[in-house]
Amino acid sequence: MFIDIHCHAYRHPPPMPVGFCTPEEVLRRWDELGIERGALLPIVSPEIYLPQSNEDILEMCEQYPDRFFAFCNVDPRALTNSPDAPLGDLLRHYKERGCRGLGEVMPNLPMMHPLVQNLFKHAEAVGLPVTFDGSDQLTGDFGLYDDPGLPQLEHTLQRFPDLIVLGHGPTYWAEIGRLETPGERAIIFGPRGGQVGRFPSGPIREEGVVPKLMRRYPNLYGDLSDFSPYNALARDPDYGPRFLTEFQDRLLFGTDLCYPDMPVPIVDLLIEWRDSGKITDEVFRKVTRENAIRLFQLD
Repeated sequence: MFIDIHCHAYRHPPPMPVGFCTPEEVLRRWDELGIERGALLPIVSPEIYLPQSNEDILEMCEQYPDRFFAFCNVDPRALTNSPDAPLGDLLRHYKERGCRGLGEVMPNLPMMHPLVQNLFKHAEAVGLPVTFDGSDQLTGDFGLYDDPGLPQLEHTLQRFPDLIVLGHGPTYWAEIGRLETPGERAIIFGPRGGQVGRFPSGPIREEGVVPKLMRRYPNLYGDLSDFSPYNALARDPDYGPRFLTEFQDRLLFGTDLCYPDMPVPIVDLLIEWRDSGKITDEVFRKVTRENAIRLFQLD
């Protein structure tokens, strides 16, 4: 029923900070959720997680070819740590190996940093969609920094009109509605451990920049993995279905599965909205699997 466009796995999970799934644990969780297949995204930037290789992902996909397909990932500081690094050579290599996308791009650099823009330039030239995670701060976090209102994302979409960018994570999905305060954009690490912060809540009284950007830029797509898009949709049961319907051709289901028993509430939400008629079966099918088949050219 579902195709997961954003999942993580390690053959030998590192000890911290979270207990990542093995490929077998991913498959068990997918079977529980009704997910037929999905993408494994490598983690290569060291800001929070221990990096893994693209080859690790490719080997897992080769082991379970009917269930997994691969993304590659390249840290924009790779090779020469310069804005003219030949990152396209790496991306072409991995695309030829069967990788369908680039990501999850999450170094803690500004999105408009020349190193990041160089990576996006090469991804556009090679023809790989990009999934990124974001942050509202520099240092002490992971993810590409952007300002309230996402101007750096907008400039990136303008500079690379043929690059498919999948918006992902709290700093993106918080802006489905107008922010009450800029601090709503992210959950951050607390000085005593754990994470602190809050997600936006309540009805969408005024649209934020996300629907406006999606209307303006056809190369902007939405990655519905992790808790933040569920929160963005479920916080307003009238606006959420309208958003899904308007952007039905550019929204893609995902889990961002990081540990074996991780909740994925958007599964039940989408099924409930389909069964209650809040979204049509056509919208449901596009969001849960058909858009992924089209975008990633799955068999």
